[in-house]
Amino acid sequence: MQRIRLRYTKRGRLRFTSHRDFQRAFERALRRAEVPMAYSAGFTPHPKVSYANAAPTGTGSEAEYLEIALTDRRDPDKLRELLDESLPAGLDITDAVEARTSGLADRLTASVWELRLEGVEPRDAESAVAAFLAAETVEVQRKTKNGMRTFDARGAVAGLEAGHAASDRSGDGPCAILRLVVRHVTPAVRPDDVLSGLRAVADLAPPVPAAVTRLAQGLFDEESGTVTDPLAPDREAAPAVPSTAAGTASATAPEGPAA
Repeated sequence: MQRIRLRYTKRGRLRFTSHRDFQRAFERALRRAEVPMAYSAGFTPHPKVSYANAAPTGTGSEAEYLEIALTDRRDPDKLRELLDESLPAGLDITDAVEARTSGLADRLTASVWELRLEGVEPRDAESAVAAFLAAETVEVQRKTKNGMRTFDARGAVAGLEAGHAASDRSGDGPCAILRLVVRHVTPAVRPDDVLSGLRAVADLAPPVPAAVTRLAQGLFDEESGTVTDPLAPDREAAPAVPSTAAGTASATAPEGPAA
């Protein structure tokens, strides 16, 4: 059995697709691309697809991950192309590697998010960010299936900074951009929880809902404060392709004149 790990996106209007919607679309793409999927046992077999830490509905993403199991070997790059062609625009397969290490989900320990705050002055966002980072704890509430839950949104935040959005349309109002690095903890702290925290500590309330996009997710490097590519270990574990150029050149080189 071969395992392939894929990176995919949720762009544009497709950010409003739920995880269940994506599952259905992806399974249809597997059938269209005639991927030799391995199936689970039991009365209702399902294709062996493992999803890891899907983004909330309504948020865009450049870095979603999943793993599939195949009964026959396929070239990851060609498989990526076939699946990408079989999915609607906005759900794009951007990377594929053969799984050569264990624990993909264990390497997704943090995410980098971009929050676009239309109608918010960058200086106001900077002040709110400073107040948020200065606080030891920032309690927020979120409604769950078990009712309202109160938790700390500050502890999971490894980085938060504010900047100015470059305007691409004349007459645009102010727009602040937040770049957020958040660790994956329990309970999960989402970008909207951080926005609730900014409202709590600095009364920062964007007039329109924030446009949220996950830029990356992977293993958090404490020293550099960066989030690393979770597929890199699989690439590094791939066997090196032996170079035959020298041997070919030697075999085909013309012989010198006989003495």
